[in-house]
Amino acid sequence: RVVDTDYGDWVDESGAERLWREDRIAALLDEQAGDTLFVAGCVANQGRFYPRFDAIVLLSAPVEVILERVASRESNPFGASAEERERIVSDLEEFEPALRAGATAELDARAPLGEVADQLERIAATA
Repeated sequence: RVVDTDYGDWVDESGAERLWREDRIAALLDEQAGDTLFVAGCVANQGRFYPRFDAIVLLSAPVEVILERVASRESNPFGASAEERERIVSDLEEFEPALRAGATAELDARAPLGEVADQLERIAATA
């Protein structure tokens, strides 16, 4: 099962920072215990759940690649404006080092999608 917490009712955006709704995430992890579950998303309180994850994987790419992908996507309007692209660059500079430090693995997201998926499956199988 894959849950992208950017969609659905997983995130509380009522405060200054986006936060996982801890009751919802805890219930998700409880109900999936023992099963393979991939959780995607990046929020300020995600580290609270790290002890419950078998692996924490950072999917990374150079900023130029990220900006190119954001500019060409049709599924999400975020990043269309210059201000939003500046925020992406700023957030990468500010938060990626902490994300990298908390990760148990880092995958180069420039690789073909199938290769990235295969690497994630291998990590899940050995975790």
